[in-house]
Amino acid sequence: MTNSTKPQKLLGVWLEKRLPSEAWAWLDQQVRALTNEATDRDLYFAVSMALRKVGKSDVDLSEADFRDAKEARPGWTPKNWSVDQAARLLLMLAASPDGGQFASRLEQLCNSADVRELIAFYQGLPLYPDPERYIGRAGEGLRTNMKAVFEAVAHNNPYPFENFEDGAWNQMVLKAIFVGSPLNPIQGLDQRRNLELAQTLIDYAHERWVASRAVTPELWRMVGPFADEVIVNDLRRPLTSDLLVERHAAVLALRESPHESARPLVEAAAQINSDIEAGHVSWETVCRDLPKT
Repeated sequence: MTNSTKPQKLLGVWLEKRLPSEAWAWLDQQVRALTNEATDRDLYFAVSMALRKVGKSDVDLSEADFRDAKEARPGWTPKNWSVDQAARLLLMLAASPDGGQFASRLEQLCNSADVRELIAFYQGLPLYPDPERYIGRAGEGLRTNMKAVFEAVAHNNPYPFENFEDGAWNQMVLKAIFVGSPLNPIQGLDQRRNLELAQTLIDYAHERWVASRAVTPELWRMVGPFADEVIVNDLRRPLTSDLLVERHAAVLALRESPHESARPLVEAAAQINSDIEAGHVSWETVCRDLPKT
Protein backbone atom coordinates (compact mmCIF):
# COMPACT_ATOMS: atom_id res chain seq x y z
CA MET A 1 0.00 0.00 0.00
CA THR A 2 1.22 3.51 -0.83
CA ASN A 3 1.69 5.54 2.34
CA SER A 4 -0.01 8.84 1.59
CA THR A 5 0.56 10.41 5.02
CA LYS A 6 3.79 12.23 4.16
CA PRO A 7 2.58 13.49 0.73
CA GLN A 8 -0.66 14.64 2.37
CA LYS A 9 1.27 16.62 4.96
CA LEU A 10 3.50 18.13 2.30
CA LEU A 11 0.53 19.23 0.21
CA GLY A 12 -0.86 20.96 3.28
CA VAL A 13 2.45 22.69 4.01
CA TRP A 14 2.82 23.92 0.42
CA LEU A 15 -0.74 25.18 0.19
CA GLU A 16 -0.71 26.93 3.56
CA LYS A 17 2.34 28.91 2.44
CA ARG A 18 0.88 29.87 -0.92
CA LEU A 19 -2.82 30.46 -0.36
CA PRO A 20 -4.39 33.66 0.98
CA SER A 21 -5.44 33.23 4.59
CA GLU A 22 -9.14 33.03 3.77
CA ALA A 23 -8.60 30.36 1.14
CA TRP A 24 -6.38 28.32 3.44
CA ALA A 25 -8.87 28.61 6.28
CA TRP A 26 -11.59 27.14 4.06
CA LEU A 27 -9.37 24.31 2.83
CA ASP A 28 -8.06 23.48 6.29
CA GLN A 29 -11.61 23.36 7.63
CA GLN A 30 -12.66 21.00 4.83
CA VAL A 31 -9.68 18.71 5.43
CA ARG A 32 -10.44 18.49 9.14
CA ALA A 33 -14.10 17.75 8.48
CA LEU A 34 -13.35 15.12 5.84
CA THR A 35 -10.87 13.34 8.11
CA ASN A 36 -13.74 12.45 10.45
CA GLU A 37 -15.85 9.87 8.56
CA ALA A 38 -16.71 11.99 5.54
CA THR A 39 -19.64 10.99 3.35
CA ASP A 40 -19.27 10.71 -0.41
CA ARG A 41 -21.38 13.84 -0.77
CA ASP A 42 -19.12 15.82 1.59
CA LEU A 43 -16.04 14.90 -0.45
CA TYR A 44 -17.60 15.54 -3.86
CA PHE A 45 -18.88 18.94 -2.75
CA ALA A 46 -15.50 19.99 -1.34
CA VAL A 47 -13.65 18.85 -4.47
CA SER A 48 -16.10 20.68 -6.72
CA MET A 49 -15.66 23.91 -4.72
CA ALA A 50 -11.85 23.86 -4.67
CA LEU A 51 -11.27 26.01 -7.75
CA ARG A 52 -13.73 28.66 -6.59
CA LYS A 53 -12.28 28.78 -3.10
CA VAL A 54 -8.52 28.60 -3.70
CA GLY A 55 -8.03 29.79 -7.30
CA LYS A 56 -5.78 28.30 -9.95
CA SER A 57 -2.38 29.92 -9.51
CA ASP A 58 0.74 27.80 -9.86
CA VAL A 59 2.02 25.99 -6.80
CA ASP A 60 5.50 27.03 -8.02
CA LEU A 61 7.60 24.59 -6.01
CA SER A 62 11.25 25.18 -5.21
CA GLU A 63 14.07 22.70 -5.71
CA ALA A 64 13.91 21.99 -1.98
CA ASP A 65 10.19 21.25 -2.31
CA PHE A 66 10.88 18.76 -5.09
CA ARG A 67 13.50 17.06 -2.92
CA ASP A 68 10.96 16.84 -0.11
CA ALA A 69 8.45 15.34 -2.53
CA LYS A 70 10.84 12.60 -3.62
CA GLU A 71 11.72 11.86 -0.02
CA ALA A 72 8.05 11.60 0.92
CA ARG A 73 7.23 9.40 -2.05
CA PRO A 74 10.07 8.16 -4.33
CA GLY A 75 9.46 9.28 -7.89
CA TRP A 76 6.86 11.88 -6.97
CA THR A 77 7.50 14.90 -9.22
CA PRO A 78 4.67 17.45 -8.87
CA LYS A 79 5.74 19.72 -11.74
CA ASN A 80 3.40 22.36 -13.14
CA TRP A 81 0.71 21.79 -10.52
CA SER A 82 -1.84 24.47 -9.69
CA VAL A 83 -3.19 25.17 -6.22
CA ASP A 84 -6.70 23.92 -7.05
CA GLN A 85 -5.30 20.61 -8.31
CA ALA A 86 -3.13 20.20 -5.21
CA ALA A 87 -6.10 21.11 -3.01
CA ARG A 88 -8.32 18.47 -4.63
CA LEU A 89 -5.74 15.79 -3.94
CA LEU A 90 -5.32 16.96 -0.36
CA LEU A 91 -9.08 16.66 0.15
CA MET A 92 -9.21 13.18 -1.39
CA LEU A 93 -6.30 11.86 0.66
CA ALA A 94 -7.81 13.25 3.84
CA ALA A 95 -11.22 11.70 3.19
CA SER A 96 -10.39 8.19 1.99
CA PRO A 97 -7.50 6.28 3.59
CA ASP A 98 -9.06 2.93 2.66
CA GLY A 99 -8.08 1.63 -0.78
CA GLY A 100 -11.47 0.19 -1.73
CA GLN A 101 -13.38 3.29 -0.72
CA PHE A 102 -10.80 5.54 -2.37
CA ALA A 103 -11.00 3.65 -5.67
CA SER A 104 -14.80 3.87 -5.69
CA ARG A 105 -14.77 7.58 -4.98
CA LEU A 106 -12.06 8.26 -7.55
CA GLU A 107 -14.11 6.49 -10.20
CA GLN A 108 -17.17 8.58 -9.41
CA LEU A 109 -15.16 11.79 -9.43
CA CYS A 110 -13.52 10.98 -12.76
CA ASN A 111 -16.87 10.15 -14.37
CA SER A 112 -18.16 13.67 -13.71
CA ALA A 113 -14.90 15.62 -13.83
CA ASP A 114 -13.96 18.55 -16.03
CA VAL A 115 -10.50 18.73 -17.63
CA ARG A 116 -8.77 20.48 -14.73
CA GLU A 117 -10.18 17.95 -12.29
CA LEU A 118 -9.14 15.01 -14.45
CA ILE A 119 -5.61 16.36 -14.64
CA ALA A 120 -5.49 16.56 -10.85
CA PHE A 121 -6.89 13.07 -10.33
CA TYR A 122 -4.37 11.52 -12.74
CA GLN A 123 -1.44 13.51 -11.38
CA GLY A 124 -2.28 12.03 -8.00
CA LEU A 125 -2.01 8.40 -9.09
CA PRO A 126 1.30 7.71 -7.28
CA LEU A 127 -0.17 8.94 -3.98
CA TYR A 128 -3.23 6.71 -3.76
CA PRO A 129 -3.63 3.65 -1.50
CA ASP A 130 -3.50 0.18 -3.14
CA PRO A 131 -2.00 1.36 -6.48
CA GLU A 132 -2.99 -1.77 -8.41
CA ARG A 133 -6.62 -0.69 -8.14
CA TYR A 134 -6.13 2.19 -10.58
CA ILE A 135 -4.51 0.51 -13.59
CA GLY A 136 -7.78 0.55 -15.52
CA ARG A 137 -8.47 4.15 -14.59
CA ALA A 138 -4.95 5.16 -15.67
CA GLY A 139 -5.60 3.41 -18.98
CA GLU A 140 -8.71 5.54 -19.44
CA GLY A 141 -6.61 8.64 -18.96
CA LEU A 142 -4.17 7.50 -21.64
CA ARG A 143 -6.95 6.77 -24.14
CA THR A 144 -8.32 10.30 -23.97
CA ASN A 145 -8.04 12.66 -26.92
CA MET A 146 -7.11 15.48 -24.52
CA LYS A 147 -3.34 15.83 -24.59
CA ALA A 148 -3.10 17.54 -21.19
CA VAL A 149 -4.99 14.68 -19.55
CA PHE A 150 -2.84 12.09 -21.33
CA GLU A 151 0.29 13.86 -20.09
CA ALA A 152 -1.03 13.95 -16.52
CA VAL A 153 -0.68 10.16 -16.56
CA ALA A 154 2.39 9.85 -18.78
CA HIS A 155 4.62 12.73 -17.65
CA ASN A 156 6.49 13.21 -14.37
CA ASN A 157 4.50 10.33 -12.93
CA PRO A 158 6.02 7.13 -11.51
CA TYR A 159 2.73 5.25 -11.66
CA PRO A 160 3.01 3.82 -15.22
CA PHE A 161 6.63 2.74 -14.72
CA GLU A 162 5.79 0.97 -11.48
CA ASN A 163 2.46 -0.62 -12.41
CA PHE A 164 2.02 -1.12 -16.18
CA GLU A 165 2.76 -4.39 -17.91
CA ASP A 166 4.79 -4.14 -21.11
CA GLY A 167 1.73 -4.03 -23.37
CA ALA A 168 0.20 -1.02 -21.63
CA TRP A 169 3.59 0.62 -21.29
CA ASN A 170 4.34 0.25 -24.98
CA GLN A 171 0.94 1.63 -25.93
CA MET A 172 1.59 4.70 -23.80
CA VAL A 173 4.96 5.38 -25.42
CA LEU A 174 3.52 4.83 -28.90
CA LYS A 175 0.66 7.22 -28.26
CA ALA A 176 3.06 9.83 -26.92
CA ILE A 177 4.89 9.69 -30.24
CA PHE A 178 1.65 9.68 -32.26
CA VAL A 179 0.26 12.80 -30.55
CA GLY A 180 3.56 14.68 -30.46
CA SER A 181 4.07 14.44 -26.71
CA PRO A 182 7.74 14.44 -25.61
CA LEU A 183 9.16 11.21 -24.23
CA ASN A 184 11.78 12.56 -21.84
CA PRO A 185 9.28 13.45 -19.06
CA ILE A 186 8.14 9.80 -18.93
CA GLN A 187 9.64 8.28 -15.79
CA GLY A 188 11.49 4.98 -16.19
CA LEU A 189 11.73 5.40 -19.96
CA ASP A 190 15.15 3.79 -20.34
CA GLN A 191 14.52 1.01 -17.83
CA ARG A 192 11.35 -0.08 -19.64
CA ARG A 193 12.79 -0.19 -23.17
CA ASN A 194 12.04 -3.51 -24.83
CA LEU A 195 12.53 -5.27 -28.16
CA GLU A 196 8.84 -5.40 -29.07
CA LEU A 197 8.50 -1.64 -28.68
CA ALA A 198 11.69 -1.01 -30.65
CA GLN A 199 10.50 -3.15 -33.55
CA THR A 200 7.11 -1.42 -33.60
CA LEU A 201 8.77 1.98 -33.66
CA ILE A 202 11.08 1.00 -36.50
CA ASP A 203 8.04 -0.08 -38.53
CA TYR A 204 6.41 3.23 -37.68
CA ALA A 205 9.50 5.16 -38.79
CA HIS A 206 9.50 3.32 -42.12
CA GLU A 207 5.83 4.20 -42.66
CA ARG A 208 6.56 7.86 -41.95
CA TRP A 209 9.48 7.90 -44.34
CA VAL A 210 7.45 6.29 -47.13
CA ALA A 211 4.89 9.05 -46.65
CA SER A 212 7.68 11.69 -46.69
CA ARG A 213 6.93 12.62 -43.10
CA ALA A 214 9.32 13.39 -40.26
CA VAL A 215 10.18 11.07 -37.38
CA THR A 216 10.65 12.54 -33.91
CA PRO A 217 14.32 12.30 -32.89
CA GLU A 218 13.25 10.90 -29.51
CA LEU A 219 12.07 7.70 -31.19
CA TRP A 220 15.68 6.54 -31.53
CA ARG A 221 16.10 6.56 -27.76
CA MET A 222 13.82 3.54 -27.59
CA VAL A 223 15.67 1.71 -30.37
CA GLY A 224 19.38 2.11 -29.63
CA PRO A 225 19.99 -0.92 -27.37
CA PHE A 226 18.30 -3.19 -29.95
CA ALA A 227 19.96 -1.74 -33.05
CA ASP A 228 21.16 -4.67 -35.15
CA GLU A 229 22.82 -4.26 -38.53
CA VAL A 230 19.51 -3.41 -40.25
CA ILE A 231 18.53 -0.79 -37.67
CA VAL A 232 22.03 0.68 -37.67
CA ASN A 233 21.58 1.17 -41.39
CA ASP A 234 18.25 2.92 -40.72
CA LEU A 235 20.06 5.27 -38.33
CA ARG A 236 22.17 6.56 -41.20
CA ARG A 237 19.16 8.62 -42.25
CA PRO A 238 18.90 10.82 -39.13
CA LEU A 239 22.70 10.75 -38.88
CA THR A 240 22.91 12.69 -42.16
CA SER A 241 19.95 14.98 -41.47
CA ASP A 242 20.17 18.74 -41.90
CA LEU A 243 18.76 19.05 -38.36
CA LEU A 244 21.42 18.94 -35.67
CA VAL A 245 19.00 17.48 -33.11
CA GLU A 246 18.40 14.49 -35.39
CA ARG A 247 22.13 13.90 -35.72
CA HIS A 248 22.48 14.13 -31.95
CA ALA A 249 19.73 11.53 -31.47
CA ALA A 250 21.27 9.19 -34.06
CA VAL A 251 24.69 9.24 -32.39
CA LEU A 252 23.17 8.76 -28.92
CA ALA A 253 21.31 5.71 -30.21
CA LEU A 254 24.28 4.32 -32.10
CA ARG A 255 26.43 4.52 -28.97
CA GLU A 256 24.01 2.06 -27.33
CA SER A 257 23.92 -0.37 -30.24
CA PRO A 258 25.51 -3.76 -29.57
CA HIS A 259 26.33 -4.24 -33.26
CA GLU A 260 29.85 -3.71 -34.53
CA SER A 261 28.65 -1.70 -37.53
CA ALA A 262 27.61 1.14 -35.20
CA ARG A 263 31.10 1.94 -33.95
CA PRO A 264 32.53 3.44 -37.18
CA LEU A 265 29.49 5.70 -37.53
CA VAL A 266 29.94 6.98 -33.99
CA GLU A 267 33.65 7.56 -34.52
CA ALA A 268 32.93 9.44 -37.76
CA ALA A 269 30.68 11.85 -35.85
CA ALA A 270 33.63 12.99 -33.76
CA GLN A 271 32.33 16.39 -32.64
CA ILE A 272 28.92 15.10 -31.55
CA ASN A 273 30.53 12.15 -29.80
CA SER A 274 32.86 14.55 -27.99
CA ASP A 275 29.91 16.73 -26.95
CA ILE A 276 28.13 13.65 -25.58
CA GLU A 277 31.21 12.68 -23.59
CA ALA A 278 31.39 16.19 -22.17
CA GLY A 279 27.73 16.10 -21.15
CA HIS A 280 26.64 18.80 -23.59
CA VAL A 281 24.42 16.45 -25.59
CA SER A 282 21.97 13.99 -24.04
CA TRP A 283 18.43 12.74 -24.46
CA GLU A 284 17.40 15.66 -22.27
CA THR A 285 18.90 18.16 -24.72
CA VAL A 286 17.33 16.27 -27.63
CA CYS A 287 13.92 16.70 -25.98
CA ARG A 288 14.61 20.38 -25.33
CA ASP A 289 15.65 20.97 -28.94
CA LEU A 290 12.81 19.09 -30.64
CA PRO A 291 11.48 20.87 -33.73
CA LYS A 292 8.42 22.96 -32.94
CA THR A 293 5.23 21.63 -34.52
